[in-house]
Amino acid sequence: MDKKFISTKELAKILGISRVAVFKKIKSGQIKAKKVGHNFVIDKKDLPVLLGVVLTEWDKKEIEKAVNKTIRDYGETLKLLGRE
Repeated sequence: MDKKFISTKELAKILGISRVAVFKKIKSGQIKAKKVGHNFVIDKKDLPVLLGVVLTEWDKKEIEKAVNKTIRDYGETLKLLGRE
């Protein structure tokens, strides 16, 4: 049977960081976790976002802002480069 949740130790190993770093990310809200007894568990469905294989809405908005700024600041230069 496949587990629905993973432990902080398992997540630390997957992300290549320490358990302390995982706890800090949980405390800051970067990682969603549920408290079960004295431990935290992370829902496996949240792994793609944590691993960076799926962009969150916030990520998409930040990328869009960066692209718009680049076009605004360097639009003419990009057009000239496109002609070469």
